[in-house]
Amino acid sequence: MNKTLRVGIIQQANTYDTNLNRMRIAAAVKALAEQGARLIVNRELHDSLYFCQTENVDNFDLAVDLPSSATEFYSALAAEYHVVLVTSLFERRAAGLYHNTAVVFEADGSEAGRYRKMHIPDDPAYYEKFYFTPGDIGFEPIDTSVGRLGVLVCWDQWYPEAARLMALAGAELLIYPTAIGWESSDTAAEQARQLEAWVTVQRGHAVANGLPVVTVNRVGTELDPSGQTNGIQFWGNSFVAGPQGELLFRASSDDEVVECIDIDMHRSENVRRWWPFLRDRRIDAYAPILQRFRR
Repeated sequence: MNKTLRVGIIQQANTYDTNLNRMRIAAAVKALAEQGARLIVNRELHDSLYFCQTENVDNFDLAVDLPSSATEFYSALAAEYHVVLVTSLFERRAAGLYHNTAVVFEADGSEAGRYRKMHIPDDPAYYEKFYFTPGDIGFEPIDTSVGRLGVLVCWDQWYPEAARLMALAGAELLIYPTAIGWESSDTAAEQARQLEAWVTVQRGHAVANGLPVVTVNRVGTELDPSGQTNGIQFWGNSFVAGPQGELLFRASSDDEVVECIDIDMHRSENVRRWWPFLRDRRIDAYAPILQRFRR
C-alpha cells in the first residue's frame, strides 16, 4: 500500500504591503496546485513583516478577526484550487486579547480548524509575549480531507511534549509554520550551530513519533524598526522529513522556494511497527514531567 500525499511549501520573503504578500501567496498556491499539491503550508505570520522585533502598540492594528476579510481571502484561495491550506494569522480575539493562530482551510474553502500557538518566546528581537496570549485550544490535531494534521507554530517546534501530544491525539503529520533567523552579532560558527540544532530537534520529533514533519520558514532580511539591532536574517531552510527523520527536501538559506514534495503517508505504519515507541512508553512513571524542574 502506498498512500502518497503531495505537499506544497511556500518559503518567501515578506514586505510591508499585506495585499502584496497575499497576492504572492496566491500565485504560489496556484503554481503548487497546478503541480498536484493537495496540502499547502505557509510560513508563520505571512501577511506582514515580523513585527515582534519591537514592542509597539500600533502593531496591534495588524491583527485580524476570525472570521474577517483575511479568512475570506484564504478560504476562497483554498476553494479555487481545491487544496487544504495552512495559514498563520495574527488573531484579534477581543480588545487587548490577541493570539498567534494557524487556521487550516479545507479544499472546499470551509475552515477545518485552528491552532493557537502555545509556547510564546520573549527574547531580543522576538518580543512575542508583548503581542500574543498563549493558546487555550491545546494540542488538538485538525481533521482534513488529506489526513489529521498536527499543526503547531514556530517556538512550539523546540518542545518534544507538543509533538508527542499531537501524536497521541492521532496526528498523521506534524506541521510547523515558522519565522526564525540569525542575530547579526553571532559568529558564523554559532549561526551554523543554531540552524542545525533547529533542523535536528524537529527531525527528532519525526523519529520519536514515527511521523513526517513539514516545516516552512520565511527568508530574507527584515530590519529592526527601532534601530537597536541590525534586524533578523531569516534562515529559510524549510524542510520535509519522513518518519525516520530522513530529509525528503531542504530549501536553501537565501532563496525563495515554492516546491512540491511527495510524502508516503503509509511509511509511518511500518516505522511504528519496527520502532514501537508508543507501545514501550512508561506512562506510569512520567508524572514528574508536570513539574517545572526537579533537583
